[in-house]
Amino acid sequence: MKPIWIVDDDQSIRFVLEKALLRENIATRSFTNARDVLSALESAGENGGPQILVSDIRMPGGSGLELLEKVKQAHPNLPVIIMTAFSDLDSAVSAFQGGAFEYLPKPFDLPKAVELIRRAMQESQREAVSEQRLSATPEMLGQAPAMQDVFRAIGRLSQSNVTVMITGESGTGKELVARALHKHSPRGGGNASFVAINTAAIPKDLLESELFGHERGAFTGAQTMRRGRFEQADGGTLFLDEIGDMPFDLQTRLLRVLSDGNFYRVGGHDAIKTNVRVIAATHQDLEQRVKEGAFREDLFHRLNVIRLRLPPLRERHEDIAGLTRHFLQQSAKQLGVEPKRISAPALDMLSRFGFPGNVRQLENICHWLTVMAPAQMIEAKDMPPDVIGATSAPAPSAAVPVEQPQPVAALAPALGQPVPLAQMQESGSAAFSAVVPEAVVSTGSPQWELLLQSEASQMLAGGQPDVWESLTRRFESMLIQTALENTRGRRIEAAQKLGIGRNTITRKIQDLGLE
Repeated sequence: MKPIWIVDDDQSIRFVLEKALLRENIATRSFTNARDVLSALESAGENGGPQILVSDIRMPGGSGLELLEKVKQAHPNLPVIIMTAFSDLDSAVSAFQGGAFEYLPKPFDLPKAVELIRRAMQESQREAVSEQRLSATPEMLGQAPAMQDVFRAIGRLSQSNVTVMITGESGTGKELVARALHKHSPRGGGNASFVAINTAAIPKDLLESELFGHERGAFTGAQTMRRGRFEQADGGTLFLDEIGDMPFDLQTRLLRVLSDGNFYRVGGHDAIKTNVRVIAATHQDLEQRVKEGAFREDLFHRLNVIRLRLPPLRERHEDIAGLTRHFLQQSAKQLGVEPKRISAPALDMLSRFGFPGNVRQLENICHWLTVMAPAQMIEAKDMPPDVIGATSAPAPSAAVPVEQPQPVAALAPALGQPVPLAQMQESGSAAFSAVVPEAVVSTGSPQWELLLQSEASQMLAGGQPDVWESLTRRFESMLIQTALENTRGRRIEAAQKLGIGRNTITRKIQDLGLE
């Protein structure tokens, strides 16, 4: 296995990284400046170089960014991790623009640094994969039964010019379906136009002119005659998105056009004949809008000839994998980079996500991953925070029934005896396991209050003195120990997470015997 090359003029940094990687059975080679690295690379040849290059920025004999540029020219596939104690925006931007695998500011958490190096190693060891090109994909993707129903409906409507109402949540792809209905209809060939307009995005004063056009001098600013969307879509299809937000007075004009096929431009006196197929879409409950008096009932029935419901993405779990790969390829093509791949655990996490923004949200997530994921293989840990937070929340456990809480007295040895800070720093998460028994962790947040109540009741009933002091000390010990475990013994960070001052946490550690 090729070694990891570490470049840093700080001997302590080199020493720490070398020892940490040695414990992981990873070979290393250290350098103090960029000049020596370039010489070693030149003499090593193609097969004798490093597996990963970890370099500082500010060093004698050339900066790490200059080294990054030269290394990427000669070895474009070599992962380079840039680290610096002078972390600023310019350095971070320059590192990523230069092709760095990751940017590591000092002081860094050693286990996280080792984990990052391991990920870079996995990336360097992956087999050379031919570039995934964006193949000709269907205009709509969907294997779920709900989407198959939509496809069948589009097929049945392919020989018809009937008005269609598309309903569905925001982000489900209503305009995409409308375009498919137009394309596969008798109006889809030739020069017939598909014209789309979002009625909620245009101010009320302008929407009438946008739909029907205006004559010169019809209002202030009308310097020329303008054709409206109905004229532009003559012989084709007009897609009215978010029809539920159309102003009430314009609904009357729209109804007239749908009934007679005639309309007048704003300020005009001559009726204009139009032959337009109207497809409307909404995410609202139009029946409820009708009951509220916000939407004309006669217009609703005129538009609701054929209703087509688009399923939300949470009803299409079978499609998430295919859509994700498609959007990853699409994002890579837009950004001019190699398409990233996604692991099975990451796909599983996406399949468990609720997607309140539906397909549009999945597309945005894929774009985010293309930009932000450090490696070519996307792992579950690379997911956006909202996805991780929504899919990793523990389910409530019934390990300890609510009606029969376990007395805290039974857990007294674990809860009452503090774990020394030094031991915690050495043992990491094992310290937390020793401090907090599984029975307590598995009960969920409401249970500890019942346990505390039960313990307090027993102590008061037994006439034990200093109940307040005793329970308070144990409670504070548990909070501080948990925070220190979470921050790997870093007191200042633990104090910040607890919302107390650093002097306070230092004093508490001394008073509670946690040193």
